[in-house]
Order: sequence, then C-alpha cells, then structure tokens
Amino acid sequence: MRRTPHRHRRLLATTLFAACCALVPMAAAAAPAAAVQTTTADRHDRYDGHDRTDCPPGGLDPKVTARLDKAIEDVRRQAGIPGVVVGLWMPGKGSYVRATGVADTATRRPMTTDGYVRIGSETKTFTVTALLKLVDDHRIRLDDPISRYIHGVPNGRRITLRHLAEMRSGLFPYTSDPDFVHDLLSDPTRSFTPREVLAYGYKHKNTFAPGKQFEYSNSNLVLLGLVIEKVSGQRLVDFIDGRVLRPARLHHTFLPQGAEFPEPHPRGYTNQTLSGAVADSTDWNPSWAWAAGAMISDLHDLRRWADIVATGKLLTPQTQAQRLKTLPTGLPGLSYGLGIFNANGWIGHNGSIPGYETVTVYLPSKKATLVIMINTDITSGGQEPSTLLARAITGVVTPGNVYDGAVSPR
Repeated sequence: MRRTPHRHRRLLATTLFAACCALVPMAAAAAPAAAVQTTTADRHDRYDGHDRTDCPPGGLDPKVTARLDKAIEDVRRQAGIPGVVVGLWMPGKGSYVRATGVADTATRRPMTTDGYVRIGSETKTFTVTALLKLVDDHRIRLDDPISRYIHGVPNGRRITLRHLAEMRSGLFPYTSDPDFVHDLLSDPTRSFTPREVLAYGYKHKNTFAPGKQFEYSNSNLVLLGLVIEKVSGQRLVDFIDGRVLRPARLHHTFLPQGAEFPEPHPRGYTNQTLSGAVADSTDWNPSWAWAAGAMISDLHDLRRWADIVATGKLLTPQTQAQRLKTLPTGLPGLSYGLGIFNANGWIGHNGSIPGYETVTVYLPSKKATLVIMINTDITSGGQEPSTLLARAITGVVTPGNVYDGAVSPR
C-alpha cells in the first residue's frame, strides 16, 4: 500500500491493466532463487484416467521446457516474486508443472506445487456460476433489477443482475473509499460483513449510468452474493459448496468464514500497508472480499475449474452462451463477460489479494489450461507480477494468443 490516496485505491479497486511495461527489480520482495521444484504430491488422484491420458506428465519439447524455465525464472527474479507455481496442460503435447523460489522468505522453505493459496478475484467465477445455477433453475433472470432482491442499492431499480456480473453497474467500488482502506489496513485481521463493506461504497454517487461502460468493482459481486443467499435461502458458502464445488469435484477449494488457511501454504507478502512497508499478510482476514475475492484453492483444483468454467460444464448451453458474451473493456485484446474475461483467446479470470496472485485460464482453440500461483501482489513497473508471468509463458507456448491483460482487483 502506498501513502497517497490514489495509490491506496490499488486494494481490490477498479483498474484494469494491459499495457506492456519494462520489468524493474523490486528489492523489497526479492528472494534468492531456489532450485526448480517438481513435487510428487501433485494429487493426481483427483483426476480420472482421461485427464492423465490427455496430458501425461512431461512430453513438451525439451527446448520449449527450457524456454519456459528461463522465462519464468527471469520474471520471478526481475519482478521480485518470492515463489512461483506454474501448471500448463496442452493435450497432445504434454504438461509442465513447476515450482520455483521460496514459500517463506524467512526460513527459505521452497515453493512446492501442492500448496493452497488465496485466489482473490478468481472467486468471482465461482460466485457468478452459483448465480447462473439459479438462472438455470428459473428462480432469477439476469435482467431482473437488483432492487427486486436487495433494498437500498443506489439506482437499484435500473441496475440489473447482468450489469453487476458484467461490471457495468456504475456502483462506486467500496475498496476505493479512503475510510474503508484505512479501517481495513489499521486492523487487517478484523471481520467485515457484506453490508458493512457495501456501506463504504454507498457513501459515493454512482460513477455512470448502468450499462454505459466497464468499471471493475467488488461492490457488484458482494451484491450478487447477497442475491444468491436471498433467493436460495442458504448461506453463500453452503450454496457454492453444494451447487458448484461438489458437482465440479473440487475437494480443495472453499470460501473461508474467517482467516482460516489450511496447510500447506506459502507465506504471502504485500506492500498494501498504511506505511507502504512490506508485510506478511498470510493470516489477514479476507472477509472484506467475500463473494468477490475471499476463496482458497490449489493448483489442481484450479486446473480442473479452468476447463469447467470456460466450457460451461455446470450450466445449460444457453446460460453459458450468455456468460461468454464478452464486451469491450476499453483495452485492446481484453473483453469481459459475466464474471469472466477473454484475454486474446484465453478465457478465465485472475486474482489478487494482499500477499497472493493467481491466473486461471483456458484456451479453447488448443484445449490448453494455464494456472499460475504466486505469493506476492507487489507490482513491478506498474504491472501485476502474475500478468508478467502469464504474458511470458504464453509468449513461449501460444505466440498467437499471448495473454496481455488482467482484470485487476487493485
């Protein structure tokens, strides 16, 4: 966290990054390189034989593997990322699963591929999938106004559920409110309720008329979480578990109720603090992000989810088609649909929460899956480190589809 009010907005705010910037060293977060790690604890038991046959371990051209090793390590060193986990699966060509760097800068414990991480705004793909399950159940319609379900939303009669999922509501992002930033960073272990965080945003006028433009806002997803609870009569955590996670066979993904964080996991490092100093944010309470960014997962659940969410395996074809109707964001090569983006062909979402960043995307043209997990959110040259990694990796393996954008919760 920087000291100026403008930079404070980096905390799960509204900026969408896609510009290509030069890498610069970040000494505050830098960690000496650890040997590249490949763990045997990859939990392949979660995948049936079809998964393993399509993408057997290894198999990529040795020259491609060497280029990936170098590209990842170059970004990790230059951007000052303590630890990196990358999973890449390309049917017919093979797979690449690597961990490099450290999970703990104090003990020098190496990063491994079997750890849990906080996935930040990738949570949005789960929340919107839960919402779309209610659409398929004919219990809600995407063009219903939010006022039908939740009272007190500014301009709620004109803002639809679709506007919220598309990030086109015009609601002021609560994470851009200076009081919210101060209250959170003064005590990052405190618990927030959904209505408490929304109240920070409601103090401000809406930024534009519904549907007129794109603006990334966690206020939208918190409201959708409340809609799911209202219509289903269940807590969001229970509805997502029963209607999304279990059918998807994601046994290591969940929405925490507080700061709980199962082992093993890497330590997370952020400079989103009141002073701007780097801090260990591993045990900060993510309740303030809730339906917009509080979930936890691991490499192999995210691998499975990338395909499921991009191809609509849990939804009717008609509803999935609605989800994938992406609209321009104002940046070349990047469009946004219902809680999902298309970045030069790669479909999915990224995530950023103090201390952790992730990217989970699927490329339909090659049926390829890419998952990135890192234990810092400290930017490098104005770019999210996970975006720098995704760009470098896809530049090697899919030069016709280079990931060059991120919907950033900053």
